[in-house]
Amino acid sequence: AAYTFILSSGINAEYGQNKLSDDEDDSKREKAPKLTLLEEVILIGLKDKEGYTSFWNDNISSGLRGAILMELGFRGRITLDSLGMRKRSLLNRRVMLSNDAPCGDILLDEALRHIKETEPQETCQSWIELLSGETWNPLKLRYQIRNVRERIAKNLVEKGILTTEKQNFVVFDMTTHPLMDQAQKQQIIRKIQDTLLTRWVNDPQRIDKRALGLVYLAHASEVLEQAFSCLSDDDYDLAMKRVRELLDLDPDVEASKEGADEVFWGVVASFFK
Repeated sequence: AAYTFILSSGINAEYGQNKLSDDEDDSKREKAPKLTLLEEVILIGLKDKEGYTSFWNDNISSGLRGAILMELGFRGRITLDSLGMRKRSLLNRRVMLSNDAPCGDILLDEALRHIKETEPQETCQSWIELLSGETWNPLKLRYQIRNVRERIAKNLVEKGILTTEKQNFVVFDMTTHPLMDQAQKQQIIRKIQDTLLTRWVNDPQRIDKRALGLVYLAHASEVLEQAFSCLSDDDYDLAMKRVRELLDLDPDVEASKEGADEVFWGVVASFFK
């Protein structure tokens, strides 16, 4: 199993869950979230005192790459190609650049450059694999985004949420990033719990897209269970029942509904369809 030392990106956000045109006044823009989906996924999976994610979690890497695509979709930088005359599955539709303006974040902008420079374009699923370095084509290894978790951790240190320490593991030394701001992590965990319990609505189109995306990405990254550790048995069972309901949704059906975010559902389909 690959060793998973925490850690990766930074993302200054200038987006909200709604896509924004360049012509819109700044006053109409939604307030930028303090944390990105990547940072939230890392914080959920982080061992608070030790300062790293599980050594045995192999899925968090692809989960974070999916979060990059979802973030770019929320920011209006990418979309999916048009359906045309015949209906195609989300898994067969390609990611298209809709706005190449830099996001001001090194990870998002690195992914954006790859998408801009690639011809022919790739699907959401292919991009998750390429950004993770999971390809047999040596010509496509250049698309891998490296050190994602470490770059996220450094950004969280800058935000005062994590700190930096050196730990000795007998055969090697490792830089770790223990949690400093417990309240920030608890806020993320409460958001997931509220989405699935007290604020649950039986219609994904009416659930806050960032919260819904976090549930899907945390599950894909195998860290979702860590947000449920303090729940009662009854609440845990109910939360898991609703997670299964979300996983049973057909992303193609949801993406066809009015106002749906196709990139969002394309990422979901890449993991769960």
